[in-house]
Amino acid sequence: MSRTIELTLTDVAAGHSDASVIAHAKDLAPQFKALADENRLAIVLLLSERSRTVRELTEATGLAQTLVSHHLAPLRELGLVSVTPKGRSNVYSICCDAFSAPLRALAGLSTPVEDACCD
Repeated sequence: MSRTIELTLTDVAAGHSDASVIAHAKDLAPQFKALADENRLAIVLLLSERSRTVRELTEATGLAQTLVSHHLAPLRELGLVSVTPKGRSNVYSICCDAFSAPLRALAGLSTPVEDACCD
């Protein structure tokens, strides 16, 4: 069973009312809260590269299988990750390209503290 979510990037400087921007932020907050956990974020970043099984995610993250499954649950519930049964395993994927590309772009913004400009 595959789920699709619709992501709309809102240009907050494009004449939207304050109320609509606040409403949009309220709608997005659960997704950002889910991604605020470093283990969930790592899982989502791994899935943005390619689809993976829980076993592959366990090996890549070093987390226990039960913990990987625990972190996948809210990501599935929010529609950020989809699951496809394949034999005795489940293959997890990012919900859609509309989420994967901006996620990789945001991940590219991180700068190690020692390289950050402090002027």
